[in-house]
Amino acid sequence: MSFALLEGKKGIILGVANQRSIAWAITQACSAAGATLAFNYLNDKLKPRVEELVATLPGESPVYECDVTKDEHLESLAENLKRDFGSLNFIVHSVAFAMKEDLEGKFVNTSRDGFKLALDISSFSLTAVTRALLPLMENGGSVMTMSYLGGERAVQNYNVMGVAKAALESSVRYLAQDLGGKQIRVNAISAGPVNTLAARGISGFTDMLKYAASKAPLQRNVELEEVGNTALFLASDLSSGITGQTIYVDCGYNIVGM
Repeated sequence: MSFALLEGKKGIILGVANQRSIAWAITQACSAAGATLAFNYLNDKLKPRVEELVATLPGESPVYECDVTKDEHLESLAENLKRDFGSLNFIVHSVAFAMKEDLEGKFVNTSRDGFKLALDISSFSLTAVTRALLPLMENGGSVMTMSYLGGERAVQNYNVMGVAKAALESSVRYLAQDLGGKQIRVNAISAGPVNTLAARGISGFTDMLKYAASKAPLQRNVELEEVGNTALFLASDLSSGITGQTIYVDCGYNIVGM
């Protein structure tokens, strides 16, 4: 999609990992629509990978170190964005993590540390990021995050990540209520299973892909580009009346009973 829906708008996309990540699909859609973008990387090991991808975009796109579990990193991120951008129009939060052993077997065996880690990174970080960058959104804007049906229903092997996504979607509603008076919209995109590196960490993911494609009304799995285009819509003024919602982009799979 190449419409200039985001011409003159500035945003940050958190969570770009590789060219097959949802965050990168969102990057491509928003960049093609004219947005000026900034990015984060988790640590020095991942920095070259992110910088290599960002270098393929037109114009200059700053890349900052930011571990969303560290308040000092979020404070630094806000300072850097204020210096380089002055203000923000949208935030894309595409960050999630759980221990591999907690994404297989039974949820009842989740460790206390594993639970806290998954909830901190995959859920609370949305609130922490939004709070840190709020002063840069004085003219309103859009905040969005990535969810999955496992936050609403029990999905085999999704386990603690499903609980984290449930908390994430609830956070979206509370943040939307808090920030509506500032004309800041907060929404979640619940994408169907897509073949990303992160998704392949879920035990039995290939079977999930096949099953979803066989049951979805559109009789296929969603494409990364379709998720990216939905994020573009939410970042643009076309979504000005939408907040507090979880928008399903899963070829209709979430409506099917059997």
